[in-house]
Amino acid sequence: MIDRRWHSVLLDVRSFRGADYDTDQYLVITKVRERLAMGKQASERYDRQRFNLRKLNQLEVRKQYEIEIKNRFADLENLNDDEDVNRTWENIKENIKTSAKESLGLHELKQHKPWFDEECLGFWIKGSGLKCSGHRIQAKAMQVI
Repeated sequence: MIDRRWHSVLLDVRSFRGADYDTDQYLVITKVRERLAMGKQASERYDRQRFNLRKLNQLEVRKQYEIEIKNRFADLENLNDDEDVNRTWENIKENIKTSAKESLGLHELKQHKPWFDEECLGFWIKGSGLKCSGHRIQAKAMQVI
């Protein structure tokens, strides 16, 4: 009954028919092996700097960036042509990055608000209090905080 992709992940599956939860379904407990894989792109993503490219729409900033690039590439023309291609590429890349960082600045990431706040907790406690008579769920909710 398990998809072929997930058959090696499940270690143990048991159903408890006697568990009474006031429903027509059975309680199922599984032991799962967790496998986490980090892709190559994810590790490279953190090293990248994101520049604020929207500033290029402003005429003054665009001209300043063009002037900086021209000045830096003028310095590169004076270098030897006998250098390694990889070393030349690294020089070009670093010049572009530093001029973009100076004139454009870095892109600031948005700070996301947590979706489960005090208001949600209040609704959850109120709803669980209506479903169950007793204070077990409310006590568990207070432990979550």
